[in-house]
Amino acid sequence: MAIHPFDRELNKGSAELLIMSLIEQRARHGYEISKLIEARSGGVLRFNVASFYPLLYRLEQRGFIEGRWVEKPGQRRRRYYKLTAAGRKVLKQQRSTWVAFVRAMNQITGAENA
Repeated sequence: MAIHPFDRELNKGSAELLIMSLIEQRARHGYEISKLIEARSGGVLRFNVASFYPLLYRLEQRGFIEGRWVEKPGQRRRRYYKLTAAGRKVLKQQRSTWVAFVRAMNQITGAENA
């Protein structure tokens, strides 16, 4: 039996959780969000541009995040994203689901004792 990588929807859901968690307290631009995920995961989690920016766009289309263009002298224009009220509700629910998922996986695999 072949072992498959995480289900695509689980990956998408966890990516949404990561992004929304990082912009919960303050607005950040896409590149910063991507680099924070990589740095805080010790390089384990990385996004390629082809999948990361479309994910930001989908979150914005669904009303969970809001983006605005910011221009600073001597820098190129960047799009900063912040969490919306709807996004805060979704983030709370996703965190709860994630905690339950991790707890169940740990119980099944015995990883909580590792």
